[in-house]
Amino acid sequence: MSRVVVVLDYGSGNLRSAERALQRAGAQVTVTDDLAAAAEADGLVVPGVGAYAACMAGIHELGAGPVIAERVAAGRPVLGICVGMQVLFEHGDEHGVVTKGLGLLPGAVTALPARRLPHMGWNSVDPAPGSTLFAGLAPDDRFYFVHSYGVVDPGPLHDSGAAVTTADHGVPFVAAVERGALSAAQFHPEKSGDTGAALLRNWLGTL
Repeated sequence: MSRVVVVLDYGSGNLRSAERALQRAGAQVTVTDDLAAAAEADGLVVPGVGAYAACMAGIHELGAGPVIAERVAAGRPVLGICVGMQVLFEHGDEHGVVTKGLGLLPGAVTALPARRLPHMGWNSVDPAPGSTLFAGLAPDDRFYFVHSYGVVDPGPLHDSGAAVTTADHGVPFVAAVERGALSAAQFHPEKSGDTGAALLRNWLGTL
């Protein structure tokens, strides 16, 4: 039976590409800013592109933060993508401006200490042991990244019991997180071809 997934429209994100990718993976997808629909769906996708502060402003303006938090607390699946992953953390520091995040994951989003930014293109990842998102994928499978900021200190995540997948761009950084009903990816599975489609199918399998 097709699962009902809402892609949250709060003014930021690759909404239509996420919609199409999830549909191809077998979901019944709605792109909407309707918070009741977001609360009731089998799965909620929180996308995000651009600046951390702008994404948080959009989430606050819509009033979506409590809905996302309540879903996670109730064990109802949420998937964050790119900046939609970053806003799940405690705060983001961009250009010296610190913006409070949703605080659903411990840690901070900061500039990647890499010589070449943005990190743009295809990268392999080191999946967490027992990962659900990456089940069945090959070690050399690659995903599409576009970002200059990320979580470079996974310590708090490990302490919280999260399953942490990493990638490397000059330095290691958090590429994906799985903890309870909450999953998140720094890369764009909707732009990652067959490997991204496989990851989305794995996530849909948890709904």
